[in-house]
Amino acid sequence: MKDTSIRIKVLKDQLLENKREISLERANLYTDSFKQSEGKSSILRRALATAHILENVNIAIKPHELILGDRTIKPRSGIASPEMSPYWILDEIDTMYSRPQDKFYFTKEDKTIFKEKLYPFWDGKSLKDYVDSKMSEQVKQAINIGIVKINQTDKGQGHIIPTFEKIFSNGLAFLIDEIKDKLKTNVENDFLHAGLITLESLKKYMLRYAHLATTLALEESDYNRKQELIELHDICTKISHEKPQSLHEALQLFWFVNLALQYESNASSISTGRFDQFMLPFYRQSISDGIEEEYCRELLRCLWLKMNDVVLLRSEDSAKYFAGFPTGYTIILGGVDKAGRDATNELSYIILETYGDIRLPQPNIGVRIHEKSPMEFLMKVAETIRLGTGIPQVFNDEVIIPGYLNRGVSLEDARDYAVVGCVELSLPGKTYGLHDIALFNLLKVMEVTLDKHKENITSFDMLINEIKNTIKEYVKYMVDGSNITDAAHGLIAPTPLLSCFIDDCVAKGSDVSTGGAIYNFSGVQGIGISNLSDSLYVIKKAVFEDKDISLSELHHILHNNYHNNEIARQRFINKYDKYGNDIDEVDYIGSDILSYYCREVEKYTNIRGGIFQPGSYTVSAHIPLGEAVGATADGRLSKEQLADGGLSPMVGRDKNGPTSVLKSVSKLDNYLTTNGSLLNVKFSPSVLDGVEGLRKFVNYLQGFMRLKIQHIQFNIVSAKTLKDAQKNPLKYKDLVIRVAGYSAIFVELNKAIQDDIINRTEHGM
Repeated sequence: MKDTSIRIKVLKDQLLENKREISLERANLYTDSFKQSEGKSSILRRALATAHILENVNIAIKPHELILGDRTIKPRSGIASPEMSPYWILDEIDTMYSRPQDKFYFTKEDKTIFKEKLYPFWDGKSLKDYVDSKMSEQVKQAINIGIVKINQTDKGQGHIIPTFEKIFSNGLAFLIDEIKDKLKTNVENDFLHAGLITLESLKKYMLRYAHLATTLALEESDYNRKQELIELHDICTKISHEKPQSLHEALQLFWFVNLALQYESNASSISTGRFDQFMLPFYRQSISDGIEEEYCRELLRCLWLKMNDVVLLRSEDSAKYFAGFPTGYTIILGGVDKAGRDATNELSYIILETYGDIRLPQPNIGVRIHEKSPMEFLMKVAETIRLGTGIPQVFNDEVIIPGYLNRGVSLEDARDYAVVGCVELSLPGKTYGLHDIALFNLLKVMEVTLDKHKENITSFDMLINEIKNTIKEYVKYMVDGSNITDAAHGLIAPTPLLSCFIDDCVAKGSDVSTGGAIYNFSGVQGIGISNLSDSLYVIKKAVFEDKDISLSELHHILHNNYHNNEIARQRFINKYDKYGNDIDEVDYIGSDILSYYCREVEKYTNIRGGIFQPGSYTVSAHIPLGEAVGATADGRLSKEQLADGGLSPMVGRDKNGPTSVLKSVSKLDNYLTTNGSLLNVKFSPSVLDGVEGLRKFVNYLQGFMRLKIQHIQFNIVSAKTLKDAQKNPLKYKDLVIRVAGYSAIFVELNKAIQDDIINRTEHGM
């Protein structure tokens, strides 16, 4: 195919060349619609607002594009959602371009529009207003002291995988007709009316691009580009009602649906699912029809670039927890099929190879491995990881599928799992999981427990029991806060278009936010288990066994942040064993506490009739959550970061090599963390040199799989390179590295996160 490399280079350069701006276009259109829909139900108002956006938002077709559609005309713009919360935007309107992380430029004109039009309208009417009015004093106290962090109180929910197979198999017209038929016997159902409004506006949105392609084709002097524009017109026209047949048609329909879902809720992690499975028939059909494989690859590269155009605007506080724009276009490859057979196919390999051609943070590719995974595929995975972008991450069928069975999921559905956002496990097209609704700071639990009971605790077992009692108390507050936010989304921010792509919503006549999905989970993360293990082991030895110090004396030292006690701090760091080194006595402390946390969480049900399920991953929250915790007995100073990842050892404490890290993590009950867990491992680039290096790395992956650990991801980049990127950011503007359950452009991260990544132990093998 002529000029494919030129096409991708031009599109990639355009993506990264300009500063990120704030776009108020969606906010203005959304607000204009709401002003006209007073008196209607919330779900109808949301649908009418989405339709107004899709029918009026500015659209463009750039030179060289083969996949059409952008959220904004200017690349990588941040979209404001004042209907969720206008308050933080007003507070930060003058600091968004100077804040430490995820900066955006806010024009003077848009600042005036926000202050004079948008803020006055949404003041008192937003999702945040409802959530704040319902939070109890106990929940607020749990948040304020730093044990509980409730998410999604001021933004769209997302964290879901739509079912694309239904529209691929039947076409958009089928979905529209299905709702029309349902309305014949449910004429009063506002959800069905809302779904119909949004689906019909999606059709109009596609036809707007068809018309624009024709207009541009008439003006185009280059013959090859004219033919591309004519073909794009035909594709957009066809998929506005019919099912796709070719790969190009399927990819374009896929992207239009994704954009429409973004316009509806402006939410993170509306994820992709098992892309190599549902796109395979269209790839094979295109090859059968004589389309060159290289052209199919070029289409995929164009889609990957589109995914990187979507960056999410978050508050300064939220950006600390989700630094580097983790949009969550997560693709999962490989794994078993619904019958338990290996599902790896030719598209699995092509996706990895085309990602290697663009090397940007999105798509956030993950692979599923199992006992039957082909060696050829594992080698291809290793080759892609060797590129150093932290992609793909690896998930383990051998523990995740049984874990889902423990949650009441059918075997067929469990085998079809995929991933949303970072590492959150989900069931495509069947789950509304609120996967990132809350964080639970386990290390802060220990601090609160010691503050309250230091004078009364006389044994290590007594300390453990008091920590468990504190966990039990605060898990309830976390559940209460999560359910309040859950209810708020159902009342204030339903998503009827998204619900049309989730099984059973149309059949039930119910939005996903009010229980329409088949599976209704709420996911909450327990964070800090490695620091907690290390700290408790020091206390066990130094206080209760060796009796070198009393608990009250230790508490005094910690309360004063090791002031004039640096010798004691170094002793705590260096004398006592640490989690991550395959030492049972340390590792089992963490296993016991994490299992207790998981058992407490799973006792609760949410307002949609589903269960709460625990996970253990941090995104980039290990830094701000660390700011909430004073000095700890593992030698960590007040406000210093927690261990990264979720299950990873504390920075610099894993001394016995990467296999020992796996063995420590395997002692946790990884069947319980069904919302997802995260393990970061950093290798020296030389480890993967040559075919022999790749084979050793594959052996390591197989060891991970057989040890029944859920997830692992890698940074294969030297500390020397990262330090140079810190000093010379212009030389490394597209250097992509792994942060947590996602990758990001290194120079777009603040220094604290950069330093954390640099300081992670760089293993050999």
